[in-house]
Amino acid sequence: MAESSDVALGRAESRSLPFEVIAVWALFAVVAVEILATYSRLPAAELYHVSSSGLSGGAGRLLVFLNFPLALVAIPIVVLLADSFPERNAKVVAAVGVVLSAAVFWPGIVKQSDLDARPVNAIAAAGVLVALSLTAVAVRRLGWPPRPVRQSGDRLRLIVALAALALALPWLGADLGLSFDGVPVMGTLYQSGELRSQPHVAGLHPAVHHGHHHGMDGVLLVFSALMLSRPLVSVGATWLRRAVGAYLALMLCYGIGNIANDFWLEQVVKRGWTKWEIPDVTTPKTSIAWGVILLAAGALWALSLWRARRPPAPAMPAKARTA
Repeated sequence: MAESSDVALGRAESRSLPFEVIAVWALFAVVAVEILATYSRLPAAELYHVSSSGLSGGAGRLLVFLNFPLALVAIPIVVLLADSFPERNAKVVAAVGVVLSAAVFWPGIVKQSDLDARPVNAIAAAGVLVALSLTAVAVRRLGWPPRPVRQSGDRLRLIVALAALALALPWLGADLGLSFDGVPVMGTLYQSGELRSQPHVAGLHPAVHHGHHHGMDGVLLVFSALMLSRPLVSVGATWLRRAVGAYLALMLCYGIGNIANDFWLEQVVKRGWTKWEIPDVTTPKTSIAWGVILLAAGALWALSLWRARRPPAPAMPAKARTA
């Protein structure tokens, strides 16, 4: 069966560093700086489930951020980079990076109820450091990545990214320690610093607390999955390309689940419009919500395989194009 044009083009450029990898690192670098600054300057009482403030508090929250969600994203980055290196040693280092990053999957490594840094968080952070080091080596060997070319599906990627960004605006402000109270239009569309009640939680508290949110983590996962799905076509081994594709599909659906849970709670439930909450999916478990995530990821992965197997559309004759 003939390969799609995207796959053929991707394999032809398989020895170049994917631009999307650099874009993902840049995205996380910006958010990391925001977290360090906000958690260093604001008292712990204004933040969420942390007990330290000052520079040590900011560094601790940053370490947790390197675990979740960055370690999840480091895994496909390492795989994509390893596929660009023919040396066996590079692939061994990549495998070590994947194993270290995968420590974030161990139950209790990151808990929403306690976001203080612990020594065990250094394991997944080391995996992120391996991924960053491999990226630096790739830039030195392969040079700066070429300008990305348009692929099929980019329009849909853009639509999904813009929708996630629109929902993320209150969290972008929260990462900077800001709220939209009194801001024209934004203060009406979104509630942020207003004191609100929440089912099963005593007292009043801001609708959107200062600091980092798991909804924003979801946005980062969605953006990363969308971007890293583009260079996936350059992976040579079919089994590896399909495995990473399945992982990215799950990452995308998991990110959407986190966005939906956090946004619905803060912008719908806390307005008093309903008491029903979208289930929390931050921790994988046997539940209907996680069943939906897995089914959606499986359907998305199957669709991507079907699209990759389709033969390219026949070229239009020159006379027909100029008619």
